[in-house]
Parts: sequence; C-alpha cells; structure tokens
Amino acid sequence: MTQRKVLIVDDSPILRRAVRRAVVQAGVGEDAIREASNGAEALAVVEALDIGLVLLDLHMPVMDGVQFLRELRDRGNPRAIDVVIVSTESNQERLAEVRSLGAREVLRKPFEPEQIRDYVRKIAA
Repeated sequence: MTQRKVLIVDDSPILRRAVRRAVVQAGVGEDAIREASNGAEALAVVEALDIGLVLLDLHMPVMDGVQFLRELRDRGNPRAIDVVIVSTESNQERLAEVRSLGAREVLRKPFEPEQIRDYVRKIAA
C-alpha cells in the first residue's frame, strides 16, 4: 500500500515552501508532498491522488479555502481527508464555518515550523 500524500494549498510560493519544510521535518518524504496554489488546483489533485492531509489557506484567488471545503464536502470527501487550515483568518464566524465544513484544526499565520510538524504528526498518528 502506498503512503497517503500531503497537499499544501496556498497562493504564496514562499509559504508553500515554509510549510513543505515543516512537513518534511515531521517525517513525510518529499515524494509524498504535493502543492496547489488555489482550491481549484487542489480539487484536481485530490481527485487524482490518495491525499490524506490538506494544509489549506483560506484566502486565495480562483477558489478560496472555504469554497474548496464546500466542494470537498459536496463530493462526499470519499477518502476522509483531514484538513488543517493554515491562515491569517481571525473572524470567529468564518473559522466556525470552516470547522463545520470539516476542517479538523486551525493554525494561525505566522506559524512556527514546529506547529506544522506537530499537527502533521498528530494527524498521521
């Protein structure tokens, strides 16, 4: 059985790199990490690959994180993908909405790499 993959979704290449480094620190191999710059790209990756964890920004062009979560839910989230929000969002109503749509955790930017590492280890355990 192949290892489930981690998908990093953020419109900032710099932030994707920072999250990638933290995911690798958590023990995930580079070959098990994928990236997308918006929710539409992320949905295509989720359809094509066995993604186990999505680290998702909320504020992106084309399709934002909330739209991605709605679409994932509407498609039935067939593989029970865990979603962790990694965002600057502070609006409690919006954060409650993403939790109701299936987000497991919310991590505020800026983050420490250890926080991502700990989330990845916790969810992968």
